[in-house]
Amino acid sequence: MSALLELDKISVKLRATHALNGVSLRVQRGEIIALLGPNGAGKTTLMRAALGLIPAAGARALGGADPAKLTNRERALRVAYLPQRPQSIWPISVEALVALGRFAHGAAPDRLGAEDQEAVDAAIEACGLNTLRARGMDEISGGEKARAHLARALAQHAPLLMLDEPSAGLDPAQALAVAEILRAHAAKNGAVVFSTHDIGLAASVARRVVLMHEGRVLTEGEPEKALTRDALEAAYGRPGRLERIGESYVALFR
Repeated sequence: MSALLELDKISVKLRATHALNGVSLRVQRGEIIALLGPNGAGKTTLMRAALGLIPAAGARALGGADPAKLTNRERALRVAYLPQRPQSIWPISVEALVALGRFAHGAAPDRLGAEDQEAVDAAIEACGLNTLRARGMDEISGGEKARAHLARALAQHAPLLMLDEPSAGLDPAQALAVAEILRAHAAKNGAVVFSTHDIGLAASVARRVVLMHEGRVLTEGEPEKALTRDALEAAYGRPGRLERIGESYVALFR
């Protein structure tokens, strides 16, 4: 089975700094992969390089094609990208924002076909936004805005989701709801790559974690095997450990 994303020894230099240094990653359908590491570790740069949004050395393939050579539409049919703190600068409704995810399919909020409307409705339902669909984006909370942008990404119907800190600013219940959405997407033969500072959430949701530090991968693998005491201290500069509590995990530092 061909990979949805393949990165081979990707390096990125920003000004005089090596933001990424020889990072490799392969993403298959059905996978959820979490990118971990402190601020400045290279998580966002890795996503942007994978999408072809910034120049990079090394080999990269998004759905079998060089992402830097794809048109915006071709890229959007392969991957839905949600950056950190996405903005909606227009006073549009939640439903209209979610419908923007259908642009790659030739639709728009004012011209949705039956298939497009079905995709929008399903994304709104998945993100628990039915009671807010007619509300303006300027009338809802920050957490609700985050879920609306996630719904827009889901409506895009791309096999790969790349989400940069999708749980940032969410309360625990909302973060758990996002985790269920990610699991559901992977279960439908899609894949998810997301970055987060919530180590416990990453270990609870992801089949594989990639722990980064200063543009390099420190460890990669199943959470309990990759997030060792030594690895956590090397990444964050403080002694830490991963603890399992039932079906969930928590990271403890001192």
